[in-house]
Amino acid sequence: MATPPPIKLKQSQPNATAQTLTAVASPSSASHDTARLLVRETLRISANLASSPSIPAEPPLSLADSPESRSLNRRRLGLVEEEYVNSSLRLICCEEIDGRRWNYVAEKDALSGTFKKNSIRALTLHSPQAPVEDLMSFVRSYVVPEGFPDSVIPSYVPYMTWRALKHFFGGAMGVFTTQTLLSSVGVSRNRATPGAVAINWILKDGAGRVGKMLFARQGKKFDYDLKQLRFTGDLLMELGAGVELATAAVPHLFLPLACAANVVKNVAAVTSTSTRTPIYKAFAKGENIGDVTAKGECVGNIADLLGTGMSILISKRNPSLVTTFALLSCGYVFSSYQEVKSVVLHTLNRARFTVAVDSFLKTGRVPSLQEGNLNEKILSFPWLKDKPVVLGPRFKDAFQDPGVYLAVEPLFEKERYIVTYNPSKGKVYALLKDQAKSDDILKAAFHAHVLLHFVQSSNESRSSAQKQRDYNNYSDIVLTTTDLEAHISESCKMVSKSYGIFKSKAAEQGWKMSESLLNPGRARLCASDKSG
Repeated sequence: MATPPPIKLKQSQPNATAQTLTAVASPSSASHDTARLLVRETLRISANLASSPSIPAEPPLSLADSPESRSLNRRRLGLVEEEYVNSSLRLICCEEIDGRRWNYVAEKDALSGTFKKNSIRALTLHSPQAPVEDLMSFVRSYVVPEGFPDSVIPSYVPYMTWRALKHFFGGAMGVFTTQTLLSSVGVSRNRATPGAVAINWILKDGAGRVGKMLFARQGKKFDYDLKQLRFTGDLLMELGAGVELATAAVPHLFLPLACAANVVKNVAAVTSTSTRTPIYKAFAKGENIGDVTAKGECVGNIADLLGTGMSILISKRNPSLVTTFALLSCGYVFSSYQEVKSVVLHTLNRARFTVAVDSFLKTGRVPSLQEGNLNEKILSFPWLKDKPVVLGPRFKDAFQDPGVYLAVEPLFEKERYIVTYNPSKGKVYALLKDQAKSDDILKAAFHAHVLLHFVQSSNESRSSAQKQRDYNNYSDIVLTTTDLEAHISESCKMVSKSYGIFKSKAAEQGWKMSESLLNPGRARLCASDKSG
C-alpha cells in the first residue's frame, strides 16, 4: 500500500506565537534571552493590568512586532506607559477629572506598525458610580462651588446652612402674608372691583419702591457695618410681615398698612442686596466670587421653595395666624442671627476694632479672625449714636471747658489728632487735624480706646471705694480736670510704646485695617493764629 504524500500546510506570514515558540526551541543564547525578555514583560504587564480590573479584556490578536521593534516604535511615537499585551491597542495618555481617571488607547495596524485613523478609545479606570452617588454629584453641581471645599473658607458651610434655614422660614412666611393680603384687599370674597384691587396693589408696590430709594442714601454704612445692617434688615423683614398679617384684623386699613409693610420690606431688601457681595467675597478663595454667589443664591431659592411647599400644606388646615407668625418669625430671626455670626471678615470695622483693642489691652494679644468675628456685637443699630468712642467729632461736642482744651492740647503737639474725655457725656472724643492721614486716624482710634480703658478702670476703682465708704450715699463719679490730664498723659505714653506692637500683631492674625471702615467724622481741626 502506497504511503500517502505528506500534507503541506499553506503558511502565511509567521505570527508572533510561532516566532516565540521557535525562539524558545532554539538552543542559541540570543533566542533564550529573547524568550526570557518576553516572559518577564508578559508577567510585568499582566500584574499592571490586574491592578486595573475595570479595563475590558480584548481578544488575543497577533503581535507581529518583536520586542526590539516595539521598543523602537514606542520611542519614535512618544508613547507613555507600557503596551497592552496580546492586543493591537496601545496606551497613548492618561487623563484625570475630579479624581476620576481614564486611559486613552489607539489601535495599531499589525502589518504596517502605524496607528489606524480615528481609533482612539477612552477606557475608564474607576468602577461605575451608584445611582445615589450620581444624584449627589448632580445636586452638588448646583449647590456648592467648583473645587469645594478647597475653593472656599471653612466658615462657608455653617453660613450656607443657616442661610438655607432662614430662607426656608421666609418662604413659609410668604405664603401666609400673601394669602392675608389677598383676603384683606377683597379678592377672595369679591368685595372689591378688579380695578380697585389693582390700584391698591400698585400703590402698595409704589410705596415700597420709594422706601427703597430713600434708604439707599445709607450707602457707606453697608461697607463698615455690614453684619449689623444685615441682621437689622432681617428684623425689618419680619416686622413688615407682621404688619401685612395685621391687615387681616383691620381690612379697611389695607392700603396704609400694606404700604407701610412694603416700605419696611423693601428697605430690608436693600440691606440684603447691598451686603450680599461683600459676604460672598469673604468666602471666596481666588477669583470665584461669581461661582460662590450663584451657588449661594441657588441654595436660598431651593430652601425658599421647600418652605413654600410646606406652608401650602399647612395653610390648608387654617392654622392660627398669631401662632404661625410667632413660630416662623422666631425660626427666621434665630437663623438670621446665626447666619451673620458665622461670617468671618478680615477687615476691622468699629465693632471688631473695639474687640481687638480691648483684648490687646487686657491680655496683650490680638484675637484671631474667628475670635474677633465671634465676639463682635451684632445687636447694634448703626444709626444710634450711643457709642463710647467718637472719631472725628465737632469741637463743640468734645470740649465745653476751654481750660481742658488748653491743658491737653500741648500733649498732642506732635500728633495729628487730639483725644479727650467728656465727663458730662461719658464719651471719649478723638478730634482729627487737617493734616491727618490714614495711619493717623487709626492711631487716634487706638488712642481713644486706650484712654477709655484708663477712664473706666479709674471709675471702677473709685466706685468700689465709694461703695465701701458709704453704700447708701453712692453717687456717680466725676473726673476732675487734674485726673483727666493725668489719664491723657498716661495714655500718650502707652500709645507711643504699644501702637506699633498692636499693628504688627493684628497683621500676624490676618486683620486688614482701613480708616474708612472706622467711619470717622468729617470735622477737622485747622491751624489758627493764637498770637492775638
